[in-house]
Amino acid sequence: MSAHVRRTAVVLAVALLAPAAGCGGGPERARSNRPPVHEAGPAGSRRPVPAPFLASAPAPTPATPAPRGFTLVASGDVLPHDSVIHQAREAARGDGYDFRPMLAGVAPVVSAADLAICHMETVYGDDDGPYTGYPAFTSPPQIAEALRVTGYDSCSTASNHTLDDGAEGLRRTLDALDRAGIEHAGSARTEAEAREPAWLRAGTAEVAQLAYTYGTNGYPLPAGRPWAVNLIDERRIVEDARAARRAGADVVVVSVHWGTEWQTAPDARQLRLGRALTASRTAGRPDIDLVVGTHAHIPQAYEKVNGTWVVYGMGDQIAGPMTNYEGRHDPRGNQSTIGRFTFAPPARADGRWEVTKAEFIPQWMDTAAGRVINLNAAIDGGAARHTAVRDRIRDVVLSRGAAADGLVMGR
Repeated sequence: MSAHVRRTAVVLAVALLAPAAGCGGGPERARSNRPPVHEAGPAGSRRPVPAPFLASAPAPTPATPAPRGFTLVASGDVLPHDSVIHQAREAARGDGYDFRPMLAGVAPVVSAADLAICHMETVYGDDDGPYTGYPAFTSPPQIAEALRVTGYDSCSTASNHTLDDGAEGLRRTLDALDRAGIEHAGSARTEAEAREPAWLRAGTAEVAQLAYTYGTNGYPLPAGRPWAVNLIDERRIVEDARAARRAGADVVVVSVHWGTEWQTAPDARQLRLGRALTASRTAGRPDIDLVVGTHAHIPQAYEKVNGTWVVYGMGDQIAGPMTNYEGRHDPRGNQSTIGRFTFAPPARADGRWEVTKAEFIPQWMDTAAGRVINLNAAIDGGAARHTAVRDRIRDVVLSRGAAADGLVMGR
C-alpha cells in the first residue's frame, strides 16, 4: 500500500555539521515509496515544502528511481443508514461502532492496490453521537478507521449529503479522516484547503484526486464559505485539473457525484460532461486520466470516452435496504462495483501515464449479515446463488461496449 501524504506539520532537520556516520539511516528514509513531503499550511493546505537552501556544497543527489506503474481501485458510496449503524454497534458489542467487519470481504482487493479511493457520502457526528440515517445523515466517525484498515488512501467527500449537518458536520468528517490518515477531496474547512486536490503517491507517480457534486439537497453553502463544497462546473473542473498538472501531478483522477438515482443508463448530463472532460487537452495531453462516478445507488456502465475511462456509477458499497422512487425495496441499491485500473509509465511523447488494464469487480452488500461481498470470490468459493446478481452487474457495466475496449471482470 502506498504511503499517505500527511497534513501534519513537517519539521525539516538539516544537520550540515553532523558526522558522516549519522547520515541517511532514519526510519522515514526506509520507506521506498514515500511521497514528497508536504506541509500543513493553513488548516489543511497541502503544498509541497521546498527543499532547504544550503549555502555550502549541495548534498549528493540521489539516483532517480526507475518509473514504476501502479494499480488504482475506486469504489462506490458509503451510505450508512440506521440499520447499518445498528449493525456496527452490534459488531462492537456495545463499545462504540465497528465497521471493519462490513468491509472485510473486499479488503483483499482494496489493500492489494497501490492506491485506493472511496466515496464517503455522509458526514460524521461527534464521537458520542447522536447519529441519524436517511434523510439527513450523521454517521459515526469510526467509519474512517474502518476505511483505513480496509486499505483506502483517499475518499471523495463531495455529495448531496455533505451539508446535512452544516459546516460543523463537514469539519468533523474531515478531521476524522485526517486522524485516520485518509486523504480527501471535494469539501474543505478553509479556502486554502479548497484550492488543493488530494495529493497521493502511487508507484513513482504523483496522483491528484479532485471531487465534485451536482448539489447539496437544497442546503445552502455556509455563509462566507462558498468554497466549502465543490459543485460540478465543467470549466472549473478543467481548470483545477490543469492546475494540478502544473503543480506536478502525473495522473489526475476526477470523482463526480452525478446522475439520476435508480437509472441504470447514464443520463444526458453525465454523457455530456464525460465527453467534455475527457476531450480536454493541454499540448496534446489529456488533462484528466480517469473519471469515477457515484450517486445513482445502482451500478452503471463503464465506458472509454476519447481514450479515457469513465465509470458513470459504481453503486452503493455500504447501504441499508434501499427503497426506490416507487416506494418499493430495490435490491439493486445494494449492488456495486470496484473499478481497478493499472497505470503504466509514459511510453509516448505526450508523457501520459496509460491505463494498460481496466477491470471491474462486482460487489453486493448482504444487508441481513451486514457484510460487503466480493461476488466473484464468493462464487469461486462455492456460493453459486450469487451468480445471477453477479451476471446482472456485469451486463450493466458492459452495456456501453466497454468489453471491446478491453474492460474485463476481475477477482
